[in-house]
Amino acid sequence: MAIELADAPRKTFFALLLATLLFRFWLASAMPITGDEAYFIWWGKVPDWGFYDHPPMVGWLLAGLLSVSDTAWWLRLPALLLPGALALGTARALRRRGDAVAWGGAVLVLLAPANVWNIFITTDTPLIFFSFFSALAFLRAARDDDRRYYALAGLLLAGAALSKYFAALLGFAYLLHVLIRPSRRKWAGLLWCYAGVIPALGLMAWWNAGHCWPNYMFNFVNRHADAGWSLRTPMLYAAMLLYLLTPPVLWLLAKRRAALATHWAIAEGRALLLVAFVPLILFAGLSLLKLIGLHWVLSFLPFVFILLVQSIETITLHRLMKFFIGFAALHVVAILAVAQFPLETWQRTRLYDGIVLTFESQKLLEQLEPYAQDFAFASDGYSGAATLGYHARRHFLVFGEASSHARHDDILTDFRTLDRKNILILRMSPPQPGYYEAYFREVETQRFSVRGASFYRVLGRGFDFTAYRDRVLAKVRDKYYAIPAWLPQNGCYFCERYFPEMVCRK
Repeated sequence: MAIELADAPRKTFFALLLATLLFRFWLASAMPITGDEAYFIWWGKVPDWGFYDHPPMVGWLLAGLLSVSDTAWWLRLPALLLPGALALGTARALRRRGDAVAWGGAVLVLLAPANVWNIFITTDTPLIFFSFFSALAFLRAARDDDRRYYALAGLLLAGAALSKYFAALLGFAYLLHVLIRPSRRKWAGLLWCYAGVIPALGLMAWWNAGHCWPNYMFNFVNRHADAGWSLRTPMLYAAMLLYLLTPPVLWLLAKRRAALATHWAIAEGRALLLVAFVPLILFAGLSLLKLIGLHWVLSFLPFVFILLVQSIETITLHRLMKFFIGFAALHVVAILAVAQFPLETWQRTRLYDGIVLTFESQKLLEQLEPYAQDFAFASDGYSGAATLGYHARRHFLVFGEASSHARHDDILTDFRTLDRKNILILRMSPPQPGYYEAYFREVETQRFSVRGASFYRVLGRGFDFTAYRDRVLAKVRDKYYAIPAWLPQNGCYFCERYFPEMVCRK
């Protein structure tokens, strides 16, 4: 770079911030809305106090954005600005260490690999924001047990809890900080912190109790059916951390472990060590049983960088910054190169049908348009339904049993209202012979192609709700709505709607 890192760390940071923002805005405009994003956008279209999979924060955020525009880059704006916000927060948190450390740490956070390309608006977007600034407030509180910062940490932790349940890992790190060297001031501060979270937890409990406890069933029961001991998943977790933290950072952490340990002697440093590593260690333990998603750990990685930059020499920090700049540039070049490839490049991969659905949604919708007046539109999975629904600006329901993930359509769709009506189901694979005939008076299957990918229109005329309830919805009830008896219920949309004679209980 033309700017010397050692002489102008602040100018270096802002030059990189501008460059990355330009790239991220381009990527957000060029990349179509993904299935997960479209799913959360539908939360924003029909806002509520809660949603099936997770707490409501991203739905509320998207509801506000949708009131202005539903353009992709606009809906992704919080994700686009997030790395810059984290980096500026890092610089402020480290300002007592001098400009070189403060802005050097900011560069590392800004150019952390996932921050270069992650422009997607998901539940993790508000989680990362609230978790990061909650932890910064807690670190400041730990310095002199200042109740004001403990309370601020709690309010921000409430925002994280309303975003995703992984916020509990941060709350656990706070508890460990108090338990390791307890005092009356620390306990009082922790109580102030936790008090800020109680209203958020109360809201989630109230909504779940009146809506079949879907957050509990999804996060703690249904999604773990495939969990089991494995050597593969911890190896994948280690490889993921190697990429997200980068090899030089991991090598420096190991080399400077004695310097890192000196942070344990002071309260703020001890809190930083716990916030940085306790969640990652807990995920390492969980990886023995389950695959850890890349996005799960993103809330906690900035604190590893903040810890490291305080424990290395200035010259080492400058070398590390140059590596991050080069690694980020490599990501940018690779993404720009891939963007030039024709879509058919991926035709031999098993993901091609999904890629075409994402990138060519309008062409798919053109194939459905002749049936728009006479048929309700559906897909056999949430991703296709949400993506096509976003582009069509009309609801696509999910027809069939589907999976444990993303079952919010159970709330949005009332199959009773579709009795004897026509439903068009779009599929990416041929239907099993005789499957749809059980639920319709007449069924016609039409194969068509878009960009070399095969899709199937299943035209079902005269929907038989009773048969569908007995064969599909009954299975869904037994598999995904077997609510433990110890959970209090004030209502359950699924059983009240389809099985009023019984309560969804295990």
